[in-house]
Amino acid sequence: MIIAENISKSYQENQALKSVSFNINDGELFGFIGPDGAGKTSLFRIIASLLLPDCGSLKVFDYDVVKQYREIRQITGYMPGRFSLYTDLSVEENLDFFASVFGTTLKENYELIKDIYIQIEPFKDRLAGKLSGGMKQKLALSCALIHRPRILILDEPTTGVDAVSRKEFWELLDGLKARGITIIVSTPYMDEALLCDRVALIQEGNILSVDSPGNIIKNYNKKVYSIGSDNNYRLLTDLRAYPTVLHAFAFGQYLHYTDSNPELNINDLGTYLESRNHSNISLQVIEPGIEDIFIDLMETVKVN
Repeated sequence: MIIAENISKSYQENQALKSVSFNINDGELFGFIGPDGAGKTSLFRIIASLLLPDCGSLKVFDYDVVKQYREIRQITGYMPGRFSLYTDLSVEENLDFFASVFGTTLKENYELIKDIYIQIEPFKDRLAGKLSGGMKQKLALSCALIHRPRILILDEPTTGVDAVSRKEFWELLDGLKARGITIIVSTPYMDEALLCDRVALIQEGNILSVDSPGNIIKNYNKKVYSIGSDNNYRLLTDLRAYPTVLHAFAFGQYLHYTDSNPELNINDLGTYLESRNHSNISLQVIEPGIEDIFIDLMETVKVN
């Protein structure tokens, strides 16, 4: 289990983490969901014992990140957001090097990484710097796993990767979770939140909510409307001018709208849009998504 209590971290005037607390269960696939600059990377570096918190405490399987960092590094696999392997070494040479750092060999732990490595093994003699984005991703994951860690930390592993590689990567994570590895992953992609056991929504160094994706959606008590018209740009402006508007944002070809009045009459909203000369109006209540709830929580923090 990983337990964090009131962790804070600042870089001069910039406070990256603001007294965050959470716990992650053994064998869990836990996601930190938030945009760039939310504090995810700073938090991951603290969990991996690569960065010291300014205050608070954090334990990884009963090891303190400050006092017992050597023990933590032996049981942790860390894959940073930026590709950081040796680009002038081949695929196999990178794996051999990282295995030797932890006193093991590729042969000894081949079965652990087989499902991942088999996809890049035909290119084992290719320089790491010459790999595609998806292949670099798989090599980095293999290197993070080569010493059989108990916990795997992945900082935005699918950023900049094509949709097919993203899907394949999450399928690989499911296989690793089935082996009992605790996985912590961060992502700016809200759809990936649904693939985690639990998620922490994080923004500007604050944790806004921690729960399973299903519970976060189920416990959200505001109505969300999907709205479209012949001119969505003007529609967004007019919705934001509606007297009881709470949120109005673009989501693909439609807008998502939330009203501060829980008893809003949908016909009144339609009449308002017609008075603004909108035509081909589409207006319906929809089930909220993680994105809608995240936006609502962000706005609530700003107000408070």
